[in-house]
Amino acid sequence: MAQLQIRDLTKRFGPVTAVRELSLEVGSGELVALVGPSGCGKTTTLRLIAGFEQPDRGDVRLDGQSLLSLPPEERGVGIVFQNYALFPHMSVFNNIAYGLTMRGFRRAHGVKARVRELLELMDLVGLERRKPSELSAGQQQRVALARALAPNPQVLLLDEPLSALDVQLRVRLRLEIKRLQRQLNITTLYVTHDQEEALAIADRVAVMNEGRLEQIGPPWAVYHRPASLFVARFIGRGNVLEGRVLAVEGDRVRVALDDRQSVVLSKGSHCRFRAKPGDRVHFLVRPEKLTLPPRPPENRLQGRVRGVEFLGDSALLHIECAGQLWLLRRFSPPEDELQREGQEIAFGFSPEEAFLLTGAD
Repeated sequence: MAQLQIRDLTKRFGPVTAVRELSLEVGSGELVALVGPSGCGKTTTLRLIAGFEQPDRGDVRLDGQSLLSLPPEERGVGIVFQNYALFPHMSVFNNIAYGLTMRGFRRAHGVKARVRELLELMDLVGLERRKPSELSAGQQQRVALARALAPNPQVLLLDEPLSALDVQLRVRLRLEIKRLQRQLNITTLYVTHDQEEALAIADRVAVMNEGRLEQIGPPWAVYHRPASLFVARFIGRGNVLEGRVLAVEGDRVRVALDDRQSVVLSKGSHCRFRAKPGDRVHFLVRPEKLTLPPRPPENRLQGRVRGVEFLGDSALLHIECAGQLWLLRRFSPPEDELQREGQEIAFGFSPEEAFLLTGAD
C-alpha cells in the first residue's frame, strides 16, 4: 500500500493549460475516480503521475517521496490504457511477462511463477498461448490489467479502461475491477468520463473542470451535495433550477419560480445562507426526489409533460413548469403514465429534498 500525493500540479501545452494547480491525495488502498468532460485534464494528470509528461509546476509524491526525477519504469506505477496497448504479435503469457522483464525481472522461473499467479487471479488460465486478436474485449481488458499488476506496483492508474466496451460488459467488468482492487488493496486512480461508473466503483469521486479540481468526496456527497453548479450539472441527471428569493424564515427559504408558482427550500446544515429577498439563487432536485399525487408534498407544482423516456425499470418525465424543464423519475411506472405527453400534471417535492447551490457560503 502507498499514498499518492499530487501537489499544485500544472501542465501547459503551448497556450493551453491542461492541468491547473491540481492538488489531490489518494490514500493507501483507496480507489479514487477522476471524472470530468473531455479535455478537462484527466488523462494528462495520469501521464504526469506515470512520468510520460513532466509538469511545469508542482510535485507528484509516493509516500512522501517525489517521483519527478524518476523515469516511468522506476516509479512503482502500473497503468492500463484506454486501448489496452497489448502487443498483437505476443501471446497472453508474453504480454503479461513483458511488464516484468521491462522492470528487470530476469529469472525465468520467477517470471513464469508470477505470470501463472496472475493468470489464475484474472481467470485467464488456458488462454496463455492465444494472441490478443483471439480474445474477447473483456479478456483483453483483463490481460492489460494483469500486465500492469505484474511488477507489483504501488499505485495503479486506469485510463478509461472500459470505454470501448458495450454497456452490459462494462457493468460486469467494473465490478470485477472493484473486486480485484479490494482483494489486492492497491492504491488506484481511475479515470472515466462515465459518471455512473465513477459513482459505482469509487471510494471517493474527484470532479475536474478545465484542469481544476471542482470537488472531491464520497460518491453520495458528490451526487447529493455538489460543491458547484458545474458539478450539479455534470454528475447524474438532475434538475438545476433558478428562482428569486421571496423570504428567509429560520431554516426555510421561499423562492419564486415565476409570478404564479413558488417553492420552499430547506437551508440544511451544509451552509450559512447569505442571499436576501430579491436575489437569484440556484437549487438542485434529483429526478427521483420529485413525486406525483395522490400524496402531494409541501411544494406542489403544476406543469405540462413535454416528453417521456421509458427506461425499463423506470420512466423519465420531462415536465415544463414555470419556464423551466424538470425531470421526474418514476420507478415501475404504470403503462398509462407513459402516454402523458402533452398533459397537465401536478407534482412536487419536500423542502429537504432540494439542495441550495448558490446564495450560501
